[in-house]
Amino acid sequence: MNQYQKLRDRQQQEFNALPLGFAFSDKQFREVMQAWGLDPEKDTDKIFSIGYGGFIQKKDAELLHTTTARHEEELAAAIAADQTGDGFICDMFRYELDNHEYSYTMDPSDTLDALGYTAEEINADQRLLHGLEKACKAILQSA
Repeated sequence: MNQYQKLRDRQQQEFNALPLGFAFSDKQFREVMQAWGLDPEKDTDKIFSIGYGGFIQKKDAELLHTTTARHEEELAAAIAADQTGDGFICDMFRYELDNHEYSYTMDPSDTLDALGYTAEEINADQRLLHGLEKACKAILQSA
């Protein structure tokens, strides 16, 4: 299995296990608050929004922050450990290129955006450039 996908899948499972609530209507908000044992009218000071309809209790905020920070560190470490771009980096680009329909569009810009890279950053790092080129070639050969 793709090394990047393994990391992302594990991290997604950990994120999904966080005590988050999602609400896209007043009814759903009340349900989330009640599931947490909070009064939806009086206890809004005990929660905060994480955006996109997500909420977390303030008491769990540190868990959210440490988990997301650890995930970012794990990704950065895996990228740094790939000295050539042939391993994790190539897997990362391959997964995201597939996810952003590179074989159809032939445009890697959505992939770079999703990963937080600019073309200049890719071109400035031989490992990233090599991994991207290798992933693009592999996708085109398999299409």
